[in-house]
Amino acid sequence: MSYICEICLKKSVTGSSQKHKRGVAGKRWLHRAPKTPRIFKPNLQRVTVLIGNEKKKIRLCAKCIKRIKKYNSVGSYKSIRLV
Repeated sequence: MSYICEICLKKSVTGSSQKHKRGVAGKRWLHRAPKTPRIFKPNLQRVTVLIGNEKKKIRLCAKCIKRIKKYNSVGSYKSIRLV
């Protein structure tokens, strides 16, 4: 199972991490701070939702969970509730 939100399709993206941009006194540490690859992951939670009259366990990001709590709908799901 991939690391992806099942409603908004938010998934992991790659970027780079760097300890510091420049040196304290300016340009002294230019070659001491290499950029290293890293992965940014969405905040996925495994929740039970009620879609229509059917209970399903799905993986949702925190933003979708907040939308469901506030509006009782998200994306193409017009009547969805947390159980």
